[in-house]
Amino acid sequence: MVHRTRAVAAVLTVLLTGLAGLVTGCGAGGAVYNFGTVVRGEAGRTVEVGLPLGRRFSLAVTDGAAGWRLAALPDARVASFISQERRTEDGRATRYFVFNAKYRGTATITLLACADCADGGREQATFKITVT
Repeated sequence: MVHRTRAVAAVLTVLLTGLAGLVTGCGAGGAVYNFGTVVRGEAGRTVEVGLPLGRRFSLAVTDGAAGWRLAALPDARVASFISQERRTEDGRATRYFVFNAKYRGTATITLLACADCADGGREQATFKITVT
C-alpha cells in the first residue's frame, strides 16, 4: 500500500509540475513564448539583418488599424515561417512574424499593412534576411 501511495504521489507531482509550466508560460515553450531575435521594422523602410544558422527570429511592426500580413512566404530553404503573434504592451500593439533561420542564404520578406489589400492602398515593411 505504501508503494502505491508513493507512486500516485509521484505521478501527481509530475502532472502538476507540467501543468504549472503551461500556465506560467514556462516549459516546452513555442512561438507564443519565444520570439527569438526580434528585428523591428516600419512602413516604408527596408531593414537588413544577418542571422546565424538555426536562430529563431521575429519581424516586428507596430500594429495599427489596418493590420499586417505576409505578402508571401519566404524561401523556406532560408527562413521557415512558424507563426504570427500580436501582443499589446503599454497600450501599444505589436505584430510579430516568427521564423527559424533554416539554411544559409538570403531571403526578402515583405509585410503589408492594409485593411483591404485589394484596394491597392497598402504600406509595406521589407526585411532582407541573410543566414550565415
